[in-house]
Amino acid sequence: MKKKSLLILGGIVGVIGVSYIGISLYFNSHYLFNTTIEGIACGGKNANYIIEENEKRISNYLLNIKDRNNNSFPLAGSDISYEYVSNGEEEDILKKQNPFTWPLSFFKKYSYSLKKSVTYNKDTLLGFINGLEIFSTDYIKAPENAYIKIGDGNYEVVDDIPGNTPIYDEIESEIIAALDDESDEVVLSDSCYKKADILADDDRIKKAVSKIDSYANSTIHYLIDNVDENLSKEKIIDMIQLTDNFDVSIDETKIDDYVQYLASTYNTYGDVRKFKTSSGDTVKIGGGDYGWVISKTGETEQIKKDLEGGKAVSREPVYEQTALQSGLDDIGDTYIEIDYTKQHLWYYVEGKLKMETDIVSGNLSTQNGSVDGVYTISNKERDRTLSGENYDTDVKFFMPFAYNIGIHDASWRHGVFGGTLYKTSGSHGCINVPPDFAKKLFNSVDNGTPVIAYYREKVKLTNTAAQISNAYSYVKEDE
Repeated sequence: MKKKSLLILGGIVGVIGVSYIGISLYFNSHYLFNTTIEGIACGGKNANYIIEENEKRISNYLLNIKDRNNNSFPLAGSDISYEYVSNGEEEDILKKQNPFTWPLSFFKKYSYSLKKSVTYNKDTLLGFINGLEIFSTDYIKAPENAYIKIGDGNYEVVDDIPGNTPIYDEIESEIIAALDDESDEVVLSDSCYKKADILADDDRIKKAVSKIDSYANSTIHYLIDNVDENLSKEKIIDMIQLTDNFDVSIDETKIDDYVQYLASTYNTYGDVRKFKTSSGDTVKIGGGDYGWVISKTGETEQIKKDLEGGKAVSREPVYEQTALQSGLDDIGDTYIEIDYTKQHLWYYVEGKLKMETDIVSGNLSTQNGSVDGVYTISNKERDRTLSGENYDTDVKFFMPFAYNIGIHDASWRHGVFGGTLYKTSGSHGCINVPPDFAKKLFNSVDNGTPVIAYYREKVKLTNTAAQISNAYSYVKEDE
């Protein structure tokens, strides 16, 4: 029995051994169990099976070409004789596997990929590419450069527009690469299209933006009483001019326009003002030489310097003439008031009446009427001889305010002032006051003190003094 059992066992082992060897010989030309190549299950199959399966797959090959506009252009493999060609890798994989390990393949997975190996008709492919709508003139939109848009007190960098102008060599290269890789889709990259010459991040644009920002930051706050005047960021940006080469500068004509605006708005020289009189009513009086005058040349040059500075500044306008008080109400509360109609003079200091007197002003009947307007005491002179046609008059206290017209003592009037004397025996244009008053006023008033002189009735002043001093009531003789 023991011998018989040994014989049976030996027979079984022999059968198993023969079977193992036989199966191993089988896997010498077939793939091990649980083997996949390019996703194809091929356990127990030979190399020809993989070749045939790939040939079937490639026979239905379709490449979808997508352009920048997201349009698709399908390319069927059959149109270009697209075929699978084995390069021997299928057999190489068989040679590398160990057929005697086939029992392990029940428990282990083997996965392989192949180097792509296809052929196609190159001439047919190039013909297809050349015929793509991508290259049609009607289809192509050229790229547009980025630029800086300035307007309405602001600016912005407008991005470039890519367009879709194709680059043939790049498109051909990417399609061929997709075919060689057996890809199902190729999305044409940015390399396949011409770029704009100027992109939003171009150094020229960055430099221009930096210069614009520097100008825009150079705001000017004008120190003028009771007003809020600013050369703002928005106004500055509207002054900027930009060339095609992104050179940034300030348009000087726009600076000139702004300075003219400042002068028109804040110059008070010769302005018609509403003036509340000592009698309690309000009169209108213009003319004269008093008031603020902005220097157009000086202010223009200062604005240019400020804008190049790159930072905000606060300052007064550049004046060529100033008044005692800033702002549009520039007379203040220290002044001399002369009412020619009432023949009276008042002197106020800080809003309080300090002195007043009757006067005798210029004789209207002889065309020597005193000038009206807003002026200032230009200087004070002692012991002056006033000379004119057919007269020389000595005065002790002379306070001129317009051309050769001024306030002075008149001792020859023997204390008689006021009333209607000026109409018949008035002066040659000066304002006659009592000697004691002239002395006190001379010692009290400062040079530069405003003088507001007015008529309550309509008069015509035609003399040279009225013309030269810009008198409010001056008219040409023939008018």
